[in-house]
Amino acid sequence: MLIHPQFDPIAFSLGPLSVRWYGLMYLVSFVLFVALGRVHARRRPELGWNAQAIDDLLFYGVLGVIIGGRLGEVIFFQPGYYLANPGEILAVWKGGMSFHGGFLGVLVAMLVYGRKHGKGFWQVTDFIAPLVPTGLAAGRIGNFINGELWGRPMDGDWAWGMVFPWVDALPRHPSQLYQAAGEGLLLFVILWLYAAKPRPMRAVSAVFLIGYGSLRFMAEFFRTPDPGIFGTLTLGISTAQWLCLPMIALGAGLLIHIRAGKPAQS
Repeated sequence: MLIHPQFDPIAFSLGPLSVRWYGLMYLVSFVLFVALGRVHARRRPELGWNAQAIDDLLFYGVLGVIIGGRLGEVIFFQPGYYLANPGEILAVWKGGMSFHGGFLGVLVAMLVYGRKHGKGFWQVTDFIAPLVPTGLAAGRIGNFINGELWGRPMDGDWAWGMVFPWVDALPRHPSQLYQAAGEGLLLFVILWLYAAKPRPMRAVSAVFLIGYGSLRFMAEFFRTPDPGIFGTLTLGISTAQWLCLPMIALGAGLLIHIRAGKPAQS
C-alpha cells in the first residue's frame, strides 16, 4: 500500500510570486503542443501547416482551454459551490478545470481560427487531435500532485493502492495516473500513429472522439465521481460518463458518414 506524497502545490517562488505545479503542467502541455505540432507539420507537409500557424493555433487553443475548462467546471460539475462562492470562479490556479468544458471551448476557438485564416473546421481539428493527449496527461499529473480527483476505494489489497490521508485511510485507485496513462499516453500513441498517414477528412477527429470518450468512460469507474449537474451517479454512471456518450456517438457517426462517402461540411 502506498501513501500519497502530499506534494507542496507550489513548485518554487520568485520573491512574492509563487509558481504552482498545476500551472507548470499547463505550460508543459502548451510546449508539447507546439513541439509536436511542428513535427507533425514536417511529416505531413501536404496538410499545409507551418510554425507560425501552429503558434497562432496555440493562442486560440489556450483561450479555449482556460475559458471553456473553467466554465465547464462551474456549469457541469460544481454549480452549487460556485454560486455560493462566485469569487472562486477566477481562481484557476487552485485547479478545477473540466475537460468537457475545455473541449467545447477549444472547438469554438478552432472554428474562429479557421474562419479567420481560411481553413475548414475539420481541417483544423484533424491536425490538432494528435497534439492534445500529451497535454491531457500533463494535466492529470497536475491533478495527482495537487492531490485532487482521487480514486474510488479499492476492492481488495492491491500493491498500488494509495491512501490519500486528507480523505480517509482507505487504499484507493490512483485514478489520476490511470487517466494520464490512458487518455494521455495511450491515446497519444494511437492518434500519432493513425495520423501519420493520409486519412479521409474528419477521420482523425472521429478517432479522437471515440478514443477519449471510451477511455474516460472506463476511467470513471475507478475515480470518485464528481457531484455534477446530474447528481453524483445517475443510472449508475457519473456526469463525466454522460458527457462522454455524445462524444463517442459523434465519433462513430463521423466514421459512418466517411464510409458512406459523404463529404465533410466545414
